[in-house]
Amino acid sequence: MDLSNLTPAEGSVHSDSFRRGRGHGSGNGKTAGKGHKGQKARSGAPRVGFEGGQMPLYRRIPKRGFTNRNSKTIVGINVSALERFEDGAVVTVETLIECGIVKNPRDGVKILGNGDITTKLTVKVDACSEGAKAKIEAAGGNVEVI
Repeated sequence: MDLSNLTPAEGSVHSDSFRRGRGHGSGNGKTAGKGHKGQKARSGAPRVGFEGGQMPLYRRIPKRGFTNRNSKTIVGINVSALERFEDGAVVTVETLIECGIVKNPRDGVKILGNGDITTKLTVKVDACSEGAKAKIEAAGGNVEVI
């Protein structure tokens, strides 16, 4: 038995459409699951993050810098990582994921020119540096930017 195998008993969990506060017989009457008294028992409970007038955490913490919402996270792979493919193979983002060279392609994959390559490959990726392109073509392969 693991925590991941635990499930609630049959009939013990109510659906989201369950009607609260409809009398004792309903199983969730009287206080309707809000307990007794207090601010959270009443209508108009405070918004999320409200700390009772104290300066809230999201305003106490300093804000620094700027995050550009249009920036892309490109994963860089060196030419030397492509050595594991056999001669004449077609290298795509999917094949890089299958081989374990790339775990999360994010916004794209770029081939960088660090290292050497001897195998003839057809590389189809989002971007490629000039040095990497020269090395792949010198080995007899070609590069297609998608």
